[in-house]
Amino acid sequence: MFILLRTWLYYSILKGINFMLVIDLNGENVTSVKTFEFSSGCEPHVKLNMDAINSIDWCNRPIEVKLKCKIRNCNDIFKILLATDALKRIGVKYIDLFIPYVPFARQDRVMVDGEPLSIKVFADIINAQNYNSVTFFDAHSDVTPALINNSINRSNSALVKQAISYYKSDNYLIVSPDSGAFKKIYALCERIGYTDHIVLCNKHRNVTNGQIDGIICDTDDFEGKELFIVDDICDGGGTFVLLAEELRKRNCGRINLIVTHGIFSKGIEALHNIDHVFTSDSINSYDTMIGGKLKVFKISSFD
Repeated sequence: MFILLRTWLYYSILKGINFMLVIDLNGENVTSVKTFEFSSGCEPHVKLNMDAINSIDWCNRPIEVKLKCKIRNCNDIFKILLATDALKRIGVKYIDLFIPYVPFARQDRVMVDGEPLSIKVFADIINAQNYNSVTFFDAHSDVTPALINNSINRSNSALVKQAISYYKSDNYLIVSPDSGAFKKIYALCERIGYTDHIVLCNKHRNVTNGQIDGIICDTDDFEGKELFIVDDICDGGGTFVLLAEELRKRNCGRINLIVTHGIFSKGIEALHNIDHVFTSDSINSYDTMIGGKLKVFKISSFD
């Protein structure tokens, strides 16, 4: 099956010295890269539009390329690798990779014998390309930026500020969903100038089956205040549903969820007891508002 991957290709002058060519593998405007997949379904092919590239007057300046891709599956990873190889073969020396969401970041430790350290495997693949820089948003843990060379871990502070200001509410509290997120949220609050109490919650797991059987919260009465739960990823959303159930027992107002990367594998409707959900388009380009519940901010607005 032949698939035409629409990409956005444009260039700009950086500081009056170098041209930067930006290739967006998820773009929707200019067809500058063609891909097709062999019948196996897992062998993508990438071909740069050399007519478009050769039409640029580089004036003998060094070529620098920013390669952008939202990674939604393993084929997207391989498209990045193929595009990187193609760019190097036409003489590109400096490639800056921009991947808003880093896959495998949640597999940042080996829990039992026989498991891989998945984020290390991904990092080794990326590092082998020798990118000038690798930029991503709100990595799941410190392990990801530690493993990926020349990495830039962009904060979620712009997303959180936009989400909180959406309702223009001053009577609110920020909620850390577990102890693992508290360090990141504490640093976030310093960046956005939030000085009120950070609500600390934690999951209680059954030691026999590992399932979450309860939520612990450090605040008994929220006095009707609006709550903003902040985290990096929402996958199925079950933990957030349990958390919201516990928070509603404690005299709170509206419950909002802010997640940088919205996977929503069980659909947004699974978050039935959360009033509003805010996320970015780091993985998928959702409608900006779905049923009045989901608000999506564009990653490009955080630049």
